[in-house]
Amino acid sequence: MLDQRRTTNILLLIIAIPLIFYLLKILSFIFIPLIFSMFIALLFLPIMRWLGRRKVPKFVSIIIILLLVSVGLKIGVELIQLSSKEILATKDEFFPKAEEKLTQLKLYLSDNFGVEIVEDQNVLAQFFQKENLGTTFGFLRTFLTTVLMTVFFVVLWLAESINVHKLLNNTLLKQKHTSIKAFMKIEKDLIKFIKVKFLVSALTGIFTGLMCVFFDVSFPIFWGLFAFAINFVQMVGSFIAVISLSIFAFVELDPTSTLFFFIIAIALVQVVFGTILEPVFMGKSFSINIIAVLVMLMFWGFLWGIPGLIMAIPITVFIKIILEQFQGTKIIASLLSGSETTLE
Repeated sequence: MLDQRRTTNILLLIIAIPLIFYLLKILSFIFIPLIFSMFIALLFLPIMRWLGRRKVPKFVSIIIILLLVSVGLKIGVELIQLSSKEILATKDEFFPKAEEKLTQLKLYLSDNFGVEIVEDQNVLAQFFQKENLGTTFGFLRTFLTTVLMTVFFVVLWLAESINVHKLLNNTLLKQKHTSIKAFMKIEKDLIKFIKVKFLVSALTGIFTGLMCVFFDVSFPIFWGLFAFAINFVQMVGSFIAVISLSIFAFVELDPTSTLFFFIIAIALVQVVFGTILEPVFMGKSFSINIIAVLVMLMFWGFLWGIPGLIMAIPITVFIKIILEQFQGTKIIASLLSGSETTLE
């Protein structure tokens, strides 16, 4: 009888897991802002508690948090505007030079590798075809919807209309003490991860911009912002930043030792902050096996695209802490952890 029940449970699990993943995929427009908002709310929970101890009403505390987030967004918008002005101010000098370099590259590829060339058309203009405008507006509409839904869910989390602790206690963890312990560890580890990731990304962006200024590469503010943003994509972001900036520098700089040292410099920035300082700040207790990192990046990236890549590691931490609470799944949690290889 027990064997039959176990077999039935296994079969139900086999059926349920693909169904859950399918729902996560098709309902990504709900789950992405929901998970994003949970991480944001966790980051501001200590401030909410501090204000609560000083008898500040909850709705006033939420308004204060939203104002802090608005100030951060305002600073981000101002930096984007600065980078846009920077690009527009030098477009008459940079774009003709870039066009010339790209034309030379096209001719080289055509002569040596047989790559077809579209004649009588500006190389850069090929990236801005009219048929791509609909895709751009669609992306902006989706992005704005995601932002508004994220703000809405953040308010619900902070107002405790959605309570993580109660959710864990009523669903996965049936014991109150266990659920409190798990929630405190989740909150502590995720807050630590978000703070360290933001600090390391900010330093990476600042020093990338400084390297652009030092080697006289155009648009240092833009590249600093790009390095800051892309660094939130674990592991993959560093490669994208170095490769993108190296290609851009190839267009701007002559292929001499200056270009070589610039590529070395921006690669060192990524290595120092991402590979050395970030694991030090995270600590040994916050370790995830490198294989688990790659698997989770591929899995969540497949499900949710770029948002999945950004949230893959926090979600993995959340899953690992939950698995540690059950005797039967501790071995899976230990496989996610790495004693020799740590999160990079």
